Amino acid sequence: MKLENVSVFNIENAIRGMRNPKNSWCKSDSTNDAIGKNDLELAKKLIKAGSSDRKFLRQIFVSMDITAPLYFWKELDQYKVGTTTNSQSTMHKLASTPITIDCFEVDDYNKEAEIILENGETFKVNEFVNDTINKLEMLRQMYLLTKNKKYWKELIRWLPESWLQMRTWTGDYETLRAIYHQRKNHKLTEWHIFCNEIEKLPYSELIMGD
Repeated sequence: MKLENVSVFNIENAIRGMRNPKNSWCKSDSTNDAIGKNDLELAKKLIKAGSSDRKFLRQIFVSMDITAPLYFWKELDQYKVGTTTNSQSTMHKLASTPITIDCFEVDDYNKEAEIILENGETFKVNEFVNDTINKLEMLRQMYLLTKNKKYWKELIRWLPESWLQMRTWTGDYETLRAIYHQRKNHKLTEWHIFCNEIEKLPYSELIMGD
């Protein structure tokens, strides 16, 4: 899994708008380059006050390219409010390139892990993985050779959830705040990678703080 081309924008406008309810723009000390001490203190107070008071977080926008397995996308897709994604097309591109181990999420893949059957026999997960990839590649080649959609359909049907897909994801700081606090201790290592990237964003304390 990897996150690339991360961009944060509209911070200046969001901070200015944060002061609209009380017409307190004269107290603002932010510049084009940085949030001032006064504005940062007010921002933290509004965050603690609750979601209705920290609406300015919804106006700080984030965009990034995320390459992640399908099982991660299923969970990230639960955060729909204020987000948009534009993804690689699995349906259109799956058959265009060879299916290899590099097409799947294997960052913490344990090749030596063993499965014990009821009869006492064992086999390594690596054997199952290699067999699965080889058979998927055979389906892909049969589809290319025959153009028969039945092979393409079976390829789609049995594609493992570890298949990597890149999407350009856009959201805001309020959404990232919910993600961070709900997922930072999740058992999936992918969520730890994602939350570590959140911590690197400008003024990430607005996301991470209580």
